[in-house]
Amino acid sequence: MTDDWRNGGFGLYVHWPFCEAKCPYCDFNSHVSKSINQKQWLESYLSELRRSASETPDRVLNTIFFGGGTPSLMNPETVAAVIDEARALWRPANDMEITLEANPGSVEAGRFAAYRDAGVNRISMGVQALNDDDLRRLGRIHTVAEARAAFDIARACFDRVSFDLIYARQHQTLGAWRAELSEALSMAVDHMSLYQLTIEDGTAFGDRYAIGKLRGLPQDDSAADMYLATQEICEAHGLPAYEVSNHARPGSESQHNLIYWRYGDYVGIGPGAHGRITLNGRKYATETYLSPNGWLKAAAEGCGDKDRVELSAQDQAIEHMMMGMRVKEGLNVDRYEALSGSALSQEKINDLTELGMITRQDNRLAATKDGRAVLNAVINELLG
Repeated sequence: MTDDWRNGGFGLYVHWPFCEAKCPYCDFNSHVSKSINQKQWLESYLSELRRSASETPDRVLNTIFFGGGTPSLMNPETVAAVIDEARALWRPANDMEITLEANPGSVEAGRFAAYRDAGVNRISMGVQALNDDDLRRLGRIHTVAEARAAFDIARACFDRVSFDLIYARQHQTLGAWRAELSEALSMAVDHMSLYQLTIEDGTAFGDRYAIGKLRGLPQDDSAADMYLATQEICEAHGLPAYEVSNHARPGSESQHNLIYWRYGDYVGIGPGAHGRITLNGRKYATETYLSPNGWLKAAAEGCGDKDRVELSAQDQAIEHMMMGMRVKEGLNVDRYEALSGSALSQEKINDLTELGMITRQDNRLAATKDGRAVLNAVINELLG
């Protein structure tokens, strides 16, 4: 139990909370600000890194992920200083993955070259649609032409480039999505994240949906057909799903996200960042202050964390199940049972296997393609 986190690795998540515009579907902690004191933000990031490293000494740092918000609005010097400090505070893995999220509207060739020189070796780009009308509906401030140009810049600077698309959009048909996805795959380097549009409370889309003004959303059956078509088309193009919404050429999976899914430890700094850290054999869930100014103030006073909650062994087992079943490699049953202190129901495993929802091979339990399409129901059955 003391070293359980080592099964998943150790990463660092850095949240940059600012965007040029707020998208109507987005429920992430992102804000629009006319002026940003990047020097002040860097000082707070560095102080939080030092505090976190003092609690987790002598660890090998496998990944750094700059998320947001729009981290490609960060000064390259800010990114470089964070990377340099993290490398000095922890022992960097020889193959450390350092990812930065970018929006096409914020991409410049010089800035991207500077990120590369700072140590970033992977870009994740929020393209979201290859259709200008849908980009406008999604509140995106870039065009398809700008997205393609930004992608070309990223590809020229980085060996590893991923981009996101959203499907099951308003008025989208299965045929249109199949054509768009095939077009996207002709651009893809090694990784794509493909998400079904979800309507979240507290977003502009959520408010419109609540009063019946968000029209043209696909019915459940149509969205399910789009999901299944996504799996089929990506696999045929050599980017099979390795997680419910993520596709990669073998060997190009997101190592940072795999830390989450393999239930490793990760430090989260920046407004609204979450973390999971093991200290003295006990695992804690951490959460920072949401407000950018509130987080800056707290960090300046010595700690940007708002909450730190110790997770019981049962809590850890449930989280491990919920994360592990998302990935194609599946759940390590021995590890789950060591955390939970009890065995999974063989009867339920047999029932789900007969239904074609899961497979069991040695100590690995994995959802099938059909099972991943209804994953929440599969997990609820296993935990019930």
